Amino acid sequence: MVQKYQSPVRVYKYPFELVMAAYEKRFPTCPQIPVFLGSEVLRESRSADGAVHVVERSCRLRVDAPRLLRKVAGVEHVVFVQKNVLNWRERTLRIEARNETFASRVAVKESCSYTVHPENEDWTCFEQSASLDIRSFFGFESTLERIAMKQYTANIKRGISHLPRWSPPPAREEDIRSQPGPEDPSSLEVDGGVPAPGQSPLLSFLQGHKLDADYIERCLGHLTPMQESCLIQLRHWLQETHKGKIPKDQHILRFLRARDFHLDKAREMLCQSLSWRKQHQVDLLLQTWQPPPLLQEFYAGGWHYQDIEGRPLYILRLGQMDTKGLMKAVGEEALLQHVLSVNEEGQKRCEGNTKQFGRPISSWTCLLDLEGLSMRHLWRPGVRALLRMIEVVEDNYPETLGRLLIVRAPRVFPVLWTLISPFISENTRRKFLIYGGSDYQGPGGLVDYLDRDVIPDFLGGDSVCDVPEGGLVPKSLYMTAEEQEQADQLRQWSETYHSASVLRGSPHEVAVEILEEESVITWDFDILRGDVVFSLYHARQLPSSGAREPGARPSSGQLVDKSWVLGTDYSHVEAPLMCREGESIQGSHVTRWPGIYLLQWQMHSPPGSVACSAPRVDDVLAALHSPGPKCKLLYYCEVLASEDFRGSMSSLESCTSGFSQLSAATSSSTSGQSHSSSLASR
Repeated sequence: MVQKYQSPVRVYKYPFELVMAAYEKRFPTCPQIPVFLGSEVLRESRSADGAVHVVERSCRLRVDAPRLLRKVAGVEHVVFVQKNVLNWRERTLRIEARNETFASRVAVKESCSYTVHPENEDWTCFEQSASLDIRSFFGFESTLERIAMKQYTANIKRGISHLPRWSPPPAREEDIRSQPGPEDPSSLEVDGGVPAPGQSPLLSFLQGHKLDADYIERCLGHLTPMQESCLIQLRHWLQETHKGKIPKDQHILRFLRARDFHLDKAREMLCQSLSWRKQHQVDLLLQTWQPPPLLQEFYAGGWHYQDIEGRPLYILRLGQMDTKGLMKAVGEEALLQHVLSVNEEGQKRCEGNTKQFGRPISSWTCLLDLEGLSMRHLWRPGVRALLRMIEVVEDNYPETLGRLLIVRAPRVFPVLWTLISPFISENTRRKFLIYGGSDYQGPGGLVDYLDRDVIPDFLGGDSVCDVPEGGLVPKSLYMTAEEQEQADQLRQWSETYHSASVLRGSPHEVAVEILEEESVITWDFDILRGDVVFSLYHARQLPSSGAREPGARPSSGQLVDKSWVLGTDYSHVEAPLMCREGESIQGSHVTRWPGIYLLQWQMHSPPGSVACSAPRVDDVLAALHSPGPKCKLLYYCEVLASEDFRGSMSSLESCTSGFSQLSAATSSSTSGQSHSSSLASR
């Protein structure tokens, strides 16, 4: 594999002739450059008019490598052959260099150029590129390649490319400026050093093919030489392959950072993102997207000044948002569009803060308030939508989040974190700071990252925050009249029906005290989860839990005393009935004796489970909303006098389970069997 290096354009604020005079001072040797041991001229020629000077030299460089490597190689210095083409008329210097030592095993090629700055003729631009290929070196090719390129860029960083200041005598400078040049550059007897007609440095620079080192430091931040090289190579590749507008340098740099400046991986990630942006017209999002009024009112998020480092600050009160209501009211796609617009606005604000504060700002800070977060936020479709949004943002807006401050994290937060953390990159997770309770107050809290006059008032700060407070979305805003009617009906049913959980080994029982013979006990229940066995018992005495009102039900728990013996202390009056998940059961029983009647639901078998090494999101959510092996049911029971039974509207209503709509399936045959059995017992 060939490693390449490309430098940005470095600007020396001195005239070209002055820089050339200083450059010539390094030959045959230069104390200011310790690794340069010396040189000798191999060939030299000038054009007839003296405008073009070609020199080929053999240069000795000290090997700046680990001692072990020098010992294995058996050399203390290497020899490079350098060819310089200096054109005084065009005011350019082209340098080509290649290694002569170990040329069969290592191939190093370097190209440098000095040109006049396109906007200031008294300044000089320097540009450098190199390639390194370890062909064969005792089996250490990959290691040597990394070491060699690292040492090469380290030498650049130490300033080998930066020439020492030197002031020539005024007379000599005037002589240089007065040198004549030929009218026709094609008549020069040199090869490779003269720019082709129409390809001047000015034209190349104005076309945006180069980056200025000062611009990188001022607008992009400090980069190592290899990072600068990766940015320039990726930018140049985009210019060659993507006709038209290319992303801004800040945007390209984010993808390089997301892939640790691995050029091929960053190129692949960026290309996929550019295709996605083109497909969804994301570049026009800020001009075309207008959030629906409902989203503006109930989406509890907004921009709020900046943090102490100048990053734009975004506040999101997730705990106060009705995520389920928002998704039903505006839809998942509208929420995704809004999240994308926030990220687009964040990049725009970063550019504005860079200009405002005079230093590179490429990311923003998010303050996430989780007060109010509960299990209702773990609604399964809502969690899926959140994971999708995280995935889209991670793929297309890498390294835009500088810091995430999570405050007032409740006990349910670890559950949410377990669900979403696998979808967040390690680089992003390192930027998270989590505070539970009131830990965010005082030293080590928000004051370390936000000025006191920026901390919002709802967190104890002095700043009035105009971020919407969220709240529940009225169901009338997203439900049709028919859906609203069904919801009202379900609410009425919930006031009549009772819910119960049946645990393994702990049945749920309802005690009914009958004072008169031939009373009628009616029941209606739906099995929402699991399989249960329903039984009806008669006992002569009250359970140990105490007396009950006629028709009353216990709050919870098992009523039959463990010391009771079936057939002695209590007995069956209805045969046990197997009830499957999703079934709706209705029935009645005419009592023969006064006493206590017990309606019992007992778990038939635990819900099946499938073991897996890594639980899915759906499995985790299902376990959260129904933890532990248990069955669930909704039931209603009533006691009627026998003479009133046939005309009782309550009895007729109980024969048609309203909650059958909530069940996965309704078994009319089972219902009929239960009812006929009850009638037979009468």
